[in-house]
Amino acid sequence: MKRACLFSLLLIPVLAFAAAPLPPDSILQSSGQYTRQDGRNFHLADRRGSVQVVGMFYSSCPYMCPLLIDTGLGVDHALAPGELARLQVMLVSIDPARDTPAALAALAKKRHLDGSRWTLARTDEDSVRKLAALLGVRYRRLANGDFNHTSRLLLLDAEGRIVAQTEKMGAAPDPAFLAAVHKALAQPGR
Repeated sequence: MKRACLFSLLLIPVLAFAAAPLPPDSILQSSGQYTRQDGRNFHLADRRGSVQVVGMFYSSCPYMCPLLIDTGLGVDHALAPGELARLQVMLVSIDPARDTPAALAALAKKRHLDGSRWTLARTDEDSVRKLAALLGVRYRRLANGDFNHTSRLLLLDAEGRIVAQTEKMGAAPDPAFLAAVHKALAQPGR
């Protein structure tokens, strides 16, 4: 009986957190269903409670998108193990027609991305446009099927608010962005 009561008391803050409305500036309010590289569906609001690095890309990109992934991996390599375990990374495709879960899974495997922390996702074209607008990512399809697009990573706090961003790409992370990641991960409950 005492264990059941203690367990119930521990759940109260979790349930209160989940029931509270998201802040008005949270990108997690964006509707739409997303699909991970492993085929599991989710909504952005499901990612509430995690500090995360977010960006947009497409898997067949030969230029900036591999560098975008390198930048995320550079952030990973700069974190202490305890910090690394608390940071999620999500890259959403701007090319949902070609970026099937299988294509995303192949890229995750090729780049050795930790599937417990890295989410490569796709959604419908309308949700891509909405998310791109929220993140300040501009893109357009070229005649050959490739895309011109903004190469940007954004840091979201646990409520989905943008707290930092960088367009400095490469394996050595932007020092200001990395400092913001450390700060966000140091917040209580993160």
